[in-house]
Amino acid sequence: MQEDAPKIAKDAAPTGTQTLLRGLGVVQAVASGARDLKEIARLIGTTRSTTHRLASCLVDERYLRVVPQIGYLLGPKLIELGFQAREELPLVTLAGPYLDQLSALTGDTIHLAIREGDEVLYLHKNPGRNGPEMRSRVGHRMPLARTGIGKALMLDDTQEEWQRLYEVSLPAGGKNQFWPQHPEQSWEQFQQRMLEYVAGGYAFDLEDNEPSIRCVAAPIRDASKRIVAGVSIASTVPYMPLDKMAELIPLIKGVTARLSAELGLKV
Repeated sequence: MQEDAPKIAKDAAPTGTQTLLRGLGVVQAVASGARDLKEIARLIGTTRSTTHRLASCLVDERYLRVVPQIGYLLGPKLIELGFQAREELPLVTLAGPYLDQLSALTGDTIHLAIREGDEVLYLHKNPGRNGPEMRSRVGHRMPLARTGIGKALMLDDTQEEWQRLYEVSLPAGGKNQFWPQHPEQSWEQFQQRMLEYVAGGYAFDLEDNEPSIRCVAAPIRDASKRIVAGVSIASTVPYMPLDKMAELIPLIKGVTARLSAELGLKV
């Protein structure tokens, strides 16, 4: 009897609710690859006539479209609503709970940033509990190629673009104002690291920008698989040894994967 309970509850729902659920079922069936009424009806468990009535209504309202020789596809109304949904929920608001979770788990500084031209723009910062406070702040900008989160935002770029961004990030006079003694890595070293990061889907900052600061970063992608933002976990060297950085890779990639799913990325 308990196995039948969900079906009984669904059948007992008000007629309007049943129709709504069935209409959503049609949309979901088409999204999963169903292209004709027979397959849609099989997936949602309705008769062909009911399925035809629901699908026709959805086509009229532009939630579905019918393409000759292909069949039913998702319609332009869903695209419009998708963009509207993304615009109505700012990335910082959406990411906040995930960043708070990372902060609580690690005790390190958490950043959310986007790319603006050749620079990283920090949108959000959860200060860490480990070590001294970092000089990064919301609204702060840094060259992409000098930060872990910037490298994460560069993962889809061509090697030619990597080299351009590497070159524009080099400090004037060849010396980092925050760390004059720090030897700059060569383009070949930078390129090799970027190839490793692309293969792994993450990026590191190994004191590339300022002394004693390391971070692990990963990109956030939208429904089109385009990188739209990045998240990083950062701390000072005593709290961020290399073995800990390796352990943080799956953690941060898991968080950015969930954020990407929130933006519509289908894995």
